[in-house]
Amino acid sequence: MGNHQLTSLIKMANQIAENNTHIGDETAEAEMVANHLTKFWARSMKAQIKEYLETDGSELLPIARQAVASI
Repeated sequence: MGNHQLTSLIKMANQIAENNTHIGDETAEAEMVANHLTKFWARSMKAQIKEYLETDGSELLPIARQAVASI
Protein backbone atom coordinates (compact mmCIF):
# COMPACT_ATOMS: atom_id res chain seq x y z
CA MET A 1 0.00 0.00 0.00
CA GLY A 2 1.19 3.45 -0.76
CA ASN A 3 1.41 6.53 1.40
CA HIS A 4 -2.04 7.71 0.28
CA GLN A 5 -3.54 4.44 1.46
CA LEU A 6 -1.84 4.73 4.85
CA THR A 7 -3.14 8.30 5.17
CA SER A 8 -6.64 7.00 4.45
CA LEU A 9 -6.30 4.26 7.08
CA ILE A 10 -5.15 6.78 9.69
CA LYS A 11 -8.07 9.05 8.83
CA MET A 12 -10.57 6.18 9.02
CA ALA A 13 -9.20 4.90 12.34
CA ASN A 14 -9.42 8.41 13.80
CA GLN A 15 -12.98 8.85 12.51
CA ILE A 16 -14.03 5.55 14.07
CA ALA A 17 -12.42 6.64 17.33
CA GLU A 18 -14.16 10.03 17.22
CA ASN A 19 -17.50 8.31 16.63
CA ASN A 20 -17.01 6.22 19.77
CA THR A 21 -16.08 8.92 22.27
CA HIS A 22 -19.61 9.19 23.68
CA ILE A 23 -19.13 6.51 26.32
CA GLY A 24 -16.83 8.50 28.56
CA ASP A 25 -14.58 5.52 29.33
CA GLU A 26 -11.44 5.55 27.19
CA THR A 27 -10.78 1.82 27.65
CA ALA A 28 -14.31 0.86 26.58
CA GLU A 29 -14.12 3.27 23.65
CA ALA A 30 -10.82 1.72 22.51
CA GLU A 31 -12.37 -1.75 22.77
CA MET A 32 -15.28 -0.67 20.56
CA VAL A 33 -12.86 0.72 17.97
CA ALA A 34 -10.74 -2.45 18.10
CA ASN A 35 -13.86 -4.59 17.62
CA HIS A 36 -14.82 -2.51 14.58
CA LEU A 37 -11.35 -2.82 13.06
CA THR A 38 -11.29 -6.56 13.72
CA LYS A 39 -14.70 -7.13 12.14
CA PHE A 40 -14.60 -4.81 9.15
CA TRP A 41 -11.00 -4.17 8.14
CA ALA A 42 -9.08 -6.51 5.84
CA ARG A 43 -6.05 -8.26 7.28
CA SER A 44 -3.76 -6.12 5.11
CA MET A 45 -5.35 -2.91 6.42
CA LYS A 46 -4.88 -4.01 10.04
CA ALA A 47 -1.29 -5.03 9.35
CA GLN A 48 -0.45 -1.68 7.81
CA ILE A 49 -2.01 0.41 10.59
CA LYS A 50 -0.27 -1.76 13.23
CA GLU A 51 3.06 -1.30 11.45
CA TYR A 52 2.43 2.45 11.37
CA LEU A 53 1.72 2.45 15.12
CA GLU A 54 4.93 0.52 15.81
CA THR A 55 7.07 2.87 13.72
CA ASP A 56 5.40 6.23 14.46
CA GLY A 57 1.71 6.38 15.28
CA SER A 58 1.81 10.12 15.95
CA GLU A 59 -1.19 10.95 13.76
CA LEU A 60 -3.50 8.48 15.51
CA LEU A 61 -5.80 9.78 18.22
CA PRO A 62 -5.16 8.23 21.66
CA ILE A 63 -8.24 6.00 21.45
CA ALA A 64 -7.30 4.87 17.94
CA ARG A 65 -3.76 4.21 19.17
CA GLN A 66 -5.03 2.01 22.00
CA ALA A 67 -7.38 0.16 19.66
CA VAL A 68 -4.72 -0.56 17.06
CA ALA A 69 -2.31 -1.74 19.75
CA SER A 70 -4.88 -4.27 20.95
CA ILE A 71 -5.73 -5.88 17.60
